[in-house]
Amino acid sequence: MPTPRIPKRTDEEWRALLDPEAYRVGVKDGTERAFTPGNYNDEKRVGMYHCKGCGTPLWSSETKYDSGSGWPSFWQPVDMADIGTSTDYKLVYPRVEVHCGVCGLHMGHVFDDGPQPTGQRWCINGAVLDFRPKE
Repeated sequence: MPTPRIPKRTDEEWRALLDPEAYRVGVKDGTERAFTPGNYNDEKRVGMYHCKGCGTPLWSSETKYDSGSGWPSFWQPVDMADIGTSTDYKLVYPRVEVHCGVCGLHMGHVFDDGPQPTGQRWCINGAVLDFRPKE
């Protein structure tokens, strides 16, 4: 069920917190280019992917897989209580937009073409992630 996206900071606070690309993607609902260097698509280390806006751990390397899309993809979030979704009508067809349920930062989209056990592909922009390797 969709959950409303309620950003928890003012525009000025977001600009002070985020680099320009993270601001464009996360606050202005942008999308980074596929296969952008440094977007964590090729990250293979064990660890957690945290929201760049609030630090909440949202994605685990244990559920990350290579979807071939050029964006980091996961078959499930760490905790659905920390994920928000809404319907995005920016293209011809509706998509399920994903945002951080804690701070409201736009993450990407979820599709029903992923691997088992969920069948989902959580396609996430690396610009809004902070990867923390397991020590």
